[in-house]
Amino acid sequence: EKPFRQVLAKSDTSGRLVKWSVKLGEYDVKFEARPAIKSQILVDFIGDNTLTACMEEEPSKNDRGLWKLSVDGSSCISRSGAGLVLTSPDEWTLKYALRFGFKATNNEPEWEALIIGLTIAKYLEVRKIEASSDSQLVVGLVSGEYEAREDSMAKYLAHVQSLKSTFLVFRVLKVPRAENARADQLSKLAT
Repeated sequence: EKPFRQVLAKSDTSGRLVKWSVKLGEYDVKFEARPAIKSQILVDFIGDNTLTACMEEEPSKNDRGLWKLSVDGSSCISRSGAGLVLTSPDEWTLKYALRFGFKATNNEPEWEALIIGLTIAKYLEVRKIEASSDSQLVVGLVSGEYEAREDSMAKYLAHVQSLKSTFLVFRVLKVPRAENARADQLSKLAT
């Protein structure tokens, strides 16, 4: 048999819980257990949101005055289009949604967006530009990692190479699709 004090203590605790649930029930308050924070997530969060000395340094001479161009293409059975976002070093942004009047393969709208973006930058007299695309083929061909096998890809590559010579600094980077969301949204809007 259990001692009388233990039984009384347990019933007293459960009685308080019932009393609180009745009082809080009229306010539609619900209890949700707080999930455990994994220690590495907390460390990553603090690391990502803390300024360090290297973050505070000035950008290199090559990166001063660097414009950023994000491009993405979209094609479906009946339409094709592209989106591009051109951002100045002062965070001034030009956004374009382009609809093409021709059927295109998956890569052609990407090329068209890159060429149009570089042409706009040329007319704005941009001297340093960094283009980013989520197309591995386009980035690989422009950077020289891949070889153009199709005639149409070789023509697009030649056009980009001719535009490339107008810039002092010219880089093309492959970015994950998630980091190219603004240009992707514009390309979807165009189609």
